[in-house]
Amino acid sequence: MAQEAARLLGRFGRRYAAVVRLVTLAPIVAIALFRAAPENLPRTALAVTVAAAWTCGYAWWLARDQGDGSWPARGRGNGRRPAGGRGDGRRPGRSDGAVVLDVLVLVGLSASVWWTGALDDTNTGWLRLLVLFMCVTCQWHTPLPVGAAAALAAGCGTVLVIAAAGAESSVVRGLLWTPAAAALSRVGWALLRRAARRADLTAAEAARARGESLVAAAVRAEEREFAASLHDTAATTLLMVGIGQVRSDAGWLAAQARRDLDRLHAGRPTTRTRRDLDRLHSGDGREQARADGRKQARPDGREQADADVVALVRAGVDGVPLTVEFDAPEEVRVPYAVARAIAGAAGEALTNVRRHAGTTRATVRLRGDGRGVRLDVTDLGRGFAPEEVPATRYGLRESVRGRMARVGGTAVITSAPGEGTSVRLEWRAGDG
Repeated sequence: MAQEAARLLGRFGRRYAAVVRLVTLAPIVAIALFRAAPENLPRTALAVTVAAAWTCGYAWWLARDQGDGSWPARGRGNGRRPAGGRGDGRRPGRSDGAVVLDVLVLVGLSASVWWTGALDDTNTGWLRLLVLFMCVTCQWHTPLPVGAAAALAAGCGTVLVIAAAGAESSVVRGLLWTPAAAALSRVGWALLRRAARRADLTAAEAARARGESLVAAAVRAEEREFAASLHDTAATTLLMVGIGQVRSDAGWLAAQARRDLDRLHAGRPTTRTRRDLDRLHSGDGREQARADGRKQARPDGREQADADVVALVRAGVDGVPLTVEFDAPEEVRVPYAVARAIAGAAGEALTNVRRHAGTTRATVRLRGDGRGVRLDVTDLGRGFAPEEVPATRYGLRESVRGRMARVGGTAVITSAPGEGTSVRLEWRAGDG
């Protein structure tokens, strides 16, 4: 979420201001009552009761009326600031009115020195503390103009009222420190807000970098898959014709060429890559992408949560000019990307049988369920030494092992000269 740190800090400012006002209330009440002379105690108790009731009510409002801590509650949903709204998490007008009322109540309470005998009892300390904590905490949940005006009005108003009542100069000087304390509080809060904005900027930059990294990884994965499809289809078919392994007038060649073209056309990465690029560059798109984590794009561009790996492998088996014994359950549904990777790797293994094994027969056995799949492609052909295959050979490296690795699976090739070849593909849910 954008501006998360600033939003949380705004909410914290209101809650912490409410907590401070409530926590300091008990000692303030105790000071007022303990320092009052017996004959002034009832009137002092009445003034203190009003102060306590107002403080509790104002603290309740602070803790409750906070919107989302960043924008007014009515502006949620579109990320924009409502007309007339502020960026401090307050409702316009209503919040300013509450602050003004807070100032008026406290200045009015300071006028109680006229009839409570507070000056005779030297009992003005509780009023000074009440106003001090109001001015300090007000800076944590108001914009600068409102906070400054509230501190000046409350501090200077209390000074004027108590001075007019005949207070000693030492009492007046003590009250004059209230606006200074409010100013220090505002400076500290401004530094916190600045740090929160920097944290939000850093988080936004990190999110952007992660989005770009995800896009780049998605593009690379699509390019590798398309390159593997190109290798498995048109490139392999043309190579077999070019080196004379297949006659150009072979009956199955035209149908194979059509299947190759259809597969390449369906697997083009352009549309999907652009869509993923747009989604991952937006915060909402990243959240939606996580929510749709199990969904995969099919070659026709639609989204599908899973697919029948048996049907996909069978389609590949039917398209290879080999006699294949295919042993598999009726249906095994797994995530679409996994099914496509297993079918593609199995198809490449069968193509290698056709090109290199010197046999026209192979066996494909598939076992598993939605939690895991194992597929074996075996032949009794001439075999080879896997460790002697150059690292530059694309087929086994990318079309078989690479495909399985990209979906969290494995591919194990077992072979030896004169002993045939076995390719085992395995995938387990949770390994990817």
